[in-house]
Amino acid sequence: MAGGLHSSLRQPSSSSSSSTQSFTTKLLLLLTLLPFTLAAFAFVLQWRGGVTDPSTRYSAEDHQFPGMENSAPTTTTTAHVSHSDCGALLSHSSPSFPYFRDWKFNYQPDLKPKIAITSSTSASLDQILPWMFFHKVIGVTTFYLFVEGKAASPDVSSVLKSIPGVKVIYRTKELEEQQARSRIWNETWLASFFYKPCNYELFVKQSLNMEMAIVMARNDAVDWILHLDTDELIHPAGTREYSLRQLLLDVPANVDMVIFPNYESSVERDDIEDPFSEVSMFKKNYDHLPKDTYFGMYKESTRGNPNYFLTYGNGKSIARIQDHLRPNGAHRWHNYMKTPSEIKFEEAAVLHYTYAKFSDLTSRRDRCGCKPTKEDVKRCFMLEFDRAAFIIASTATEEEMRKWYLTAISDEMKNLGSMGQVIVQGLRESGVFTSIIASANSNLAKDKFLSSIGSTNSTSTNDMVTVSRKIGKTAESQATVRKLLVFADVAIQEAAVPPLSPPGVDDVMHES
Repeated sequence: MAGGLHSSLRQPSSSSSSSTQSFTTKLLLLLTLLPFTLAAFAFVLQWRGGVTDPSTRYSAEDHQFPGMENSAPTTTTTAHVSHSDCGALLSHSSPSFPYFRDWKFNYQPDLKPKIAITSSTSASLDQILPWMFFHKVIGVTTFYLFVEGKAASPDVSSVLKSIPGVKVIYRTKELEEQQARSRIWNETWLASFFYKPCNYELFVKQSLNMEMAIVMARNDAVDWILHLDTDELIHPAGTREYSLRQLLLDVPANVDMVIFPNYESSVERDDIEDPFSEVSMFKKNYDHLPKDTYFGMYKESTRGNPNYFLTYGNGKSIARIQDHLRPNGAHRWHNYMKTPSEIKFEEAAVLHYTYAKFSDLTSRRDRCGCKPTKEDVKRCFMLEFDRAAFIIASTATEEEMRKWYLTAISDEMKNLGSMGQVIVQGLRESGVFTSIIASANSNLAKDKFLSSIGSTNSTSTNDMVTVSRKIGKTAESQATVRKLLVFADVAIQEAAVPPLSPPGVDDVMHES
C-alpha cells in the first residue's frame, strides 16, 4: 500500500519534469529560428525594393534649413516649373543627404554674430541658389541682392524673395535716380572709375549698392557685412566647425575689417556645367604661400598668361558694421572718420570660380559693347586677362575659342579639395533647391508676384529713398558737423581699391 502510494506520488513529478524540458526545447528552437526568419524577411523586402535608406527620409519638406524657421511648408510633387534655369536644380527626384540628420539647422534670430552678404547679380537660379545656401550653411543669415537681368525676372526673383533672410532690390529708374544723389558722386575716392563702360561701370554700381546695403544692415542689426559675387564662396578654413561665424567670433573687438585672400579656380576641361560641384582645384594666394614657392613656380603657373592669377589677386574683405562705414570699391571697406584697423586671415580664403565654364567667355563679351581692339578694351576692362578674353570671344570661331580656353585657362594644378564642393553637392542632393523653387512657384503665382513687389522681402526704390538718406542725418550742432567734415575730407583721399593682380616677378625686382 505504501509502495503503491509512493509510486502514485512520483508519477506526477516525472510528468512535470518532462513537460518542462519539452517547453524549454521549443523555446530554444523558436529563439533559434526567429533571427533567421527575420533576416530572410528583410532580405525579401530589400530585394523587392520595400526598404528605403533612412537618409532619404530627410528632406527639406520635413526639416528646416538654417535661417528658415518661418518658411512655409514646401511641396515638390504638385508644383510644375518650366523655366529653363531650374532644369538642373530639379533633376533629382529622390533627394538624399546623409549629413542632414547630423547638422543643426534651427538658427535662432539672436544668433551672434549676425553676418550679411551683399551682391549685385544678373545670374540665374542654378548659380544663385547653391551660392546662397552654401553661405547659409557656414553661418550667413542675411542677403541683400541687387538684381537685374535674369536675376530680376519674375521666375527667379520670386524664388529669391521666398527665402527667409533675403532682401531683393530691383535696379529700376527710381533706384538709379536715388543713387545719382549719393554723396559718392561728390567725393574723390571713386572718381577715377566714373563715366567708363563695362567693368568700370559695374565697379561703380557695386560701390553704390554696397553703400545702400550698409544702411539696410544697420536697420537689421547686422554685425558684419561682406561684398561677394555669385561666383565666389567663402572658405572658412582654420575652424573645426567650418564656420564663418566661429571665425568672426575669434576676431578681436578692436578690429574693423578682415581680409580674405582669394584662391582662384583651375579647371581641367571645357565642359564644366556646375563649377561649385565639379571644380576642386585652386591656385593658392600669394599671401598663403612661401615666397620661394610662389616665385619658384611662377613661370610654370602663368604659362604665358599676364599674371599668376587670371583675374584679381587682392581678395575680399568683411567689415564690422559701425558708424561712418563706407565701401572702398568692391574689394574693400573704409570709414569716413578713421583708417580702419584690419587683419588678414592666415588660412581662410575666398574661392573664386573665375572663367570656370566655357560659356563665361561669351557671357562677358555679350555684357560689353566695346570694340575688340587692344586700345579700346583698356577703357572697358581693368585686368589684362579680361581684355585678352574679350578680344578672343569677339573675334575667334568657337573652335578657336575652345583651343584658347584649354591652353590659357585649364590647368593641372594640385587638387586642393574644396569643402564648398562637398557642401554644395550635398545641398543639391538634399532637395533644398528643388523644394524652394517648387514652394515659390506654388505659393506665388504670376499675378500675385506683381502685387507683392512691395513686400517685406523686397525693397522698392521708394523705401530706399528714405533709408539711404539716413546717412549723416543727425541733430548735431554746426560745430560738430564742421568737425566731421574736416575729418571726412582727409579720409576720402584714399582711392577705392580696384581688382588687382597678384605680385609678379617684375614687382619684386622693382621693390628690391
